[in-house]
Amino acid sequence: MGKTTDVLIPDIGDFDSVEIIEILVSEGDRVTLEESLLTLESDKATMEIPSPHSGEVKRLLVKVGDHVKEGDKILVLEAESGEQKGEGEQVSTPPPAAEEVETVQAPAPTPNETPASASEQPQRLPGEKETRIPPVPAGFIESGGQGTPHASPSVRRFARELGVDLSLIKGSGPKDRILKEDIQRFIKRSLRQGEGAAAARSPFEMPAGPEVDYSRFGEVEATALNRIRKISGAHLHRCWLTVPHVTQFDEADITDLEAFRQTQKEAASRQSVRLTLMPFLMKAVAAALHRMPMFNAALSADGESLIYRKYIHIGVAVDTPNGLVVPVIRDVDQKGVFQLAAELMSISEKARAGKLAPGDMQGGCFSISSLGGIGGTAFTPIVNAPEVAILGVSRSSLQPVWDGETFQPRLMLPLSLSYDHRVIDGADGVRFTTHLSSLLGDIRHLLL
Repeated sequence: MGKTTDVLIPDIGDFDSVEIIEILVSEGDRVTLEESLLTLESDKATMEIPSPHSGEVKRLLVKVGDHVKEGDKILVLEAESGEQKGEGEQVSTPPPAAEEVETVQAPAPTPNETPASASEQPQRLPGEKETRIPPVPAGFIESGGQGTPHASPSVRRFARELGVDLSLIKGSGPKDRILKEDIQRFIKRSLRQGEGAAAARSPFEMPAGPEVDYSRFGEVEATALNRIRKISGAHLHRCWLTVPHVTQFDEADITDLEAFRQTQKEAASRQSVRLTLMPFLMKAVAAALHRMPMFNAALSADGESLIYRKYIHIGVAVDTPNGLVVPVIRDVDQKGVFQLAAELMSISEKARAGKLAPGDMQGGCFSISSLGGIGGTAFTPIVNAPEVAILGVSRSSLQPVWDGETFQPRLMLPLSLSYDHRVIDGADGVRFTTHLSSLLGDIRHLLL
């Protein structure tokens, strides 16, 4: 007989309360090491909590709909004696004394769906309330008091994303089971009923466009947006509407920097590191943020003060099959180029595999979005609030540059700096890109 343990919620990032949306085991079930026990959902990610041991579930301490945080007990597990833990590590568990209970924290959660990047995921300023989409009439999400609705976990998740109370919906499936189509019909009906209240809505809530039957013009196929695109779309829309954007364009001469990078590729390869331009960009940006700290600041919720960060964490946009995400590299100013390159490789692989944890995308001060590997000459990136600036980088190209006597072929890198005009003036925007171009043009300036 194994030892009885209390399984706790592990580190789930900077969340005080996360909702349980699914419980994947029942009392009496036997589970294996790392088998998922339950699913949590925050406003940024869905994650599964794995079992810290193999054994039998003796008692469940939570239910669907409960809100939990790190350290909360979720179930009592009777761990198997001599279970295998890791590769070749044997855990020998002696029989417990009467009423002996050990407290064990579950391993870190595994996200089912990666959250959006800081440019792609929703981040709320302190005191800012969650905005539900689409806007609906008052009372739409109030409880109907009809008991627990009959719906699958995926349908419940779909309803939560749209702010719909399932108790208000009559299901059309077998045994009155609520289907996605029922939710969609309910939303359309409620929106029609709420058209008269449109004038009372927030000025930032745009009226919906006309509904078009595209099938009248030819064959069509409708595909639902995935969770990342839904969340990042709402966040980007809010940033675009609430942040007065200005974009400053510039170019940096990276001829010498690229030559130096090529000489270091072999040394990087010996450390199993792929040395791209991005680590050099990050170091240059970190130096520029030290020089001009207003670009590393955040506007307070009431708009009355600036919060100057004393650390430099930079978010880097990563293109994944499910959409754009922005993991954060911490303390960029304190790390070398090779270390940054290694961390970029690791975090990018996690992002593309859908294994980013919520903490991997929090705490960013400034973002970089590079499209240089794809193409383009310039673009206008959207500021990832509560950050106040974002740097866009396009593809470098050889251009003739006048040196005072003749034209010389130089490798020029297009830069696009978008910033919050409430915090940063145009003159400071130009000073930032000019200083950044100087750093990239001669990396020896990073030593000064």
